[in-house]
Amino acid sequence: MKFLDQAKIYVRSGNGGAGCAGFRREKFIEFGGPDGGDGGRGGDVIAECVDGLNTLIDYRYAQHFKAETGHHGMGSQRTGGKGKDIVLRLPRGTQIFAEDNETLLVDMTEIGQRVIIAKGGDGGYGNLHYKTSTNRAPRRADAGWPGEELALWLRLKLIADIGLIGLPNAGKSTFLSINTNARPKIADYPFTTLHPGLGVVKVGDGSDAREFVMADIPGLIEGAHEGAGLGTRFLGHVERCRALLHLVDGTQDDVADAYRTVRRELKAYGGNLARKKEIVALNKTDAMTAEDIETKRAQLAKVSRKTVHVISAVSRQGVTPLLHELMKLVDKQRSPSRDAAMSLA
Repeated sequence: MKFLDQAKIYVRSGNGGAGCAGFRREKFIEFGGPDGGDGGRGGDVIAECVDGLNTLIDYRYAQHFKAETGHHGMGSQRTGGKGKDIVLRLPRGTQIFAEDNETLLVDMTEIGQRVIIAKGGDGGYGNLHYKTSTNRAPRRADAGWPGEELALWLRLKLIADIGLIGLPNAGKSTFLSINTNARPKIADYPFTTLHPGLGVVKVGDGSDAREFVMADIPGLIEGAHEGAGLGTRFLGHVERCRALLHLVDGTQDDVADAYRTVRRELKAYGGNLARKKEIVALNKTDAMTAEDIETKRAQLAKVSRKTVHVISAVSRQGVTPLLHELMKLVDKQRSPSRDAAMSLA
């Protein structure tokens, strides 16, 4: 399934049904007169947050959504039925913006959340509504009120426990593929990953097994906050991650500069990305000597001021202890107060 994290759609709620101008004229009925019913309300456009989706691809080829018009009123005092609603099924983490793509209308952060984004028009009154003691045979019946018409932007920010960051070819896709059922594209050239990938990581065995969601964010390069490389298009997904796993390719010459480059881009982007909890790992150590590993681990520890995990995603060396550390970090971050703050990001 193709990944899509932004789409523009057009929605229109249903018009209200027209009222009826009717009269009851039966030979043996003593009391006749006006009996036209009111029109029904138009259908609403509803946004619903559902489980099992992680892309907006459904809105790539269908952009126009219109709810049903309310049913018209009829004689014998019959009120028209309400028009059918139309429901937009959206993945968790979707933000709905106005046409200017800046005004946030709704943030869909909880499974089952339902929001009416365009209300249906009210139905028109039938002539029965206007019957009074002085106006006993009104012939007035109103048309229904029009529905609302909106142009909206949908923007998806993936909600994951851990976000994988690093320069291109740091081994992020490989790390995701060996620890989850995700199958991202893996190759030996930069920018292999062109869209974020999601996977569920299982830590432990049997009944004690725990799980967390990991997102692979496409590689950053120097100047990404100004549009270089893939730019900041996918950094919005990092905003919703509880914590970060920063992978550094140990086979490159200057691991300290590689770390600083990514950190500069996170800080320049804003959105409190630079303040998120981070675990640093030196990757691809299967292609390094023991002396190089120790030298570059020390360099990376000095610049990051953190404990550096030494791993090889290909051979799985050091991966299991790292996953347990990530699980502990996720458990610390999973709290109601932190979740509320993250949902506003």
